[in-house]
Amino acid sequence: QVQLVESGGGLVQAGGSLRLSCVASGRFPGANVMGWYRQSPGKERELVASVTSGGTSDYGDFAEGRFTISRDNRKNSIDLQMNSLKPEDTAVYYCNLKRRITPQFNYWGQGTQVSVSS
Repeated sequence: QVQLVESGGGLVQAGGSLRLSCVASGRFPGANVMGWYRQSPGKERELVASVTSGGTSDYGDFAEGRFTISRDNRKNSIDLQMNSLKPEDTAVYYCNLKRRITPQFNYWGQGTQVSVSS
């Protein structure tokens, strides 16, 4: 059974930084995509950043230049360094592990709250 365990959320003032971590456990193919999504009340879940096992990353427009995703394939983990945080970054952040080719899968973590005060 695959599990995603997230850590690092919390409350920070605008302009501050937070680092989120996610570790995946269980058995799954090494060729996959790990990433972070976020969801705030009344809004759809959106991509924050993702990175493939080959190292290709993708960012939401709002994350470019402020957030950096990194990955350790040996540990099946990803980190998200978030700098220059804004109140609008307040959301629940979810770790995701997925694979779009056979065998396909899509797993989610339980979510971690990030709150940015003005």
